[in-house]
Amino acid sequence: MNITVTDIRIKKHDTDNKIKGIVSVTIDDTFVVHDIKIIESENGLFIAMPSKKGSDGKFKDVAHPINTETRNMLQELILAKYKEVQ
Repeated sequence: MNITVTDIRIKKHDTDNKIKGIVSVTIDDTFVVHDIKIIESENGLFIAMPSKKGSDGKFKDVAHPINTETRNMLQELILAKYKEVQ
């Protein structure tokens, strides 16, 4: 089964911190994932999936792609859209 990203909405952060935007992604016009972060690091931009702090103090993703191929596709689409809206 292939998924199709049907909408990407980016709320840009114009601050000096590492978070450059917060993203909502709609999949197949039926499912949405909110609070994906665009983060700037020394190696460039990357995405971080929505996460929640556990009782052990560590953050764990609450929604995420199951495989690398899908994660890479999402990251490429989100970062391309981010560059469009700059």
